[in-house]
Amino acid sequence: MSKSFAYSNVQEDNLYLKFVRNLLPSPFSIAIILTLSVMLLALVFTQRPENAVYSYPIVILEYWETGFWELLEFTMQMALILILGHTLALTPLFNSLITKLTSLCNTTAKAGLYVSLITILMSFINWGLCLVFGAIFARKVAEKAQEQGWKLNYPLIGAAGYAGMMCWHGGFSGSAPLTVSGKDHFMVNDIGVIGIDQTLLSGMNLTTSAILLIIIPLFFYYLGSQSMGQEVNLPIRESQPESKQILKGAERIDHAKWLAIGMGLTICFLAIRKASITQSGGGLGFINLNYINFLLFGLGVLLHGSFARFLAAIQQAVTGASGIIIQFPLYAGIMGIMKYSGLGALISQGFVEISNGTTLPIFTLLSAGLVNIFVPSGGGQWVVQGPIITEAAETLGVSIPKTIMALSYGDQLTNMLQPFWALPLLGITKLKAKDILPYSGLVMLVGLVIFITVLLIF
Repeated sequence: MSKSFAYSNVQEDNLYLKFVRNLLPSPFSIAIILTLSVMLLALVFTQRPENAVYSYPIVILEYWETGFWELLEFTMQMALILILGHTLALTPLFNSLITKLTSLCNTTAKAGLYVSLITILMSFINWGLCLVFGAIFARKVAEKAQEQGWKLNYPLIGAAGYAGMMCWHGGFSGSAPLTVSGKDHFMVNDIGVIGIDQTLLSGMNLTTSAILLIIIPLFFYYLGSQSMGQEVNLPIRESQPESKQILKGAERIDHAKWLAIGMGLTICFLAIRKASITQSGGGLGFINLNYINFLLFGLGVLLHGSFARFLAAIQQAVTGASGIIIQFPLYAGIMGIMKYSGLGALISQGFVEISNGTTLPIFTLLSAGLVNIFVPSGGGQWVVQGPIITEAAETLGVSIPKTIMALSYGDQLTNMLQPFWALPLLGITKLKAKDILPYSGLVMLVGLVIFITVLLIF
């Protein structure tokens, strides 16, 4: 038995919050609006093929259909990272660990500080870990507030759990910096190999990361101290005493502890072995979505102690993945239009044409932020914009590594306005996009000031 979820927004006399919440539709509607907007922009501004002058609207629809199916593997990866991460959070061990962290949070201000701080730290390691950990941490804080009866601004804490997505591209899973550090990346003949010592480990990026790690948590602390809380009403599973079941035949397999522990240990051993072998060559490049999901799967089976308990937890967690499954193909379609029509390159080229040696990194950041709203994929965005900005950097005599990091900062910046990456968090926390985006939008403005300032100084 569980209570139905009901969390009404904090009623504050704040025109900004009321305006944004009334303005924002659901994430699905946002995806539809973005799709129609990109179709119209492509129709008006991109060049029509000679053999499709009058049928160009149909061609754009075909671009959309082609892109629609290009992220199926990624969609499954994201659905699994949400489901398996949530399942791991339901294990007794993980619940105990996260409880120790939530013991630091007894007010909205403290919760905002610690949730954002630890989430940003996780983002520097890997963006996938950041997504799951931030969502679960925020959810556990809300459950603690509900259990102990203190008021919490839950949407603000949800935004704090999402804040790492504005910092990840400067960490060890940053798509663009890691791509150009490889010996066989698609632009190696043009710019060569650019090691992470020039990008991720540069003085500029280390300074940026340190500033984000200090300013953003303090900003959440300030917002929490100024906001009103409200009682949280999350669905709670009423604990039921386990009845001893009489297991017959093959039913024993589902409840066999030795089998679950053996399988879990085997998967974890393989994951650790791969990490040790890969890391001997240097770097954390082995940490990708497949690796995280494989490890989460093994830990989930191991810590639940039986297949039956693991599957029960999966069933509880799987409902939160519905948004990912149905919305990611829509964004893949948007990406298809941006890529095949040339609209993404056109936007980037427009910013480049008004740039000079001083402003190129700034306009690169702004163009990347704009493109990210329509193409929320660091790797996909680098394919679209990388050749254009690096050529401009060479022409204007601007540091290519600095320009790459400017694109990385822009790509992560507008995640605070783009509910695409928030879907896993929304599924776990049971918040709505219009709950967290008013706060994450403010965080984006703080991030914009930080990134532009650093780019100008360095």
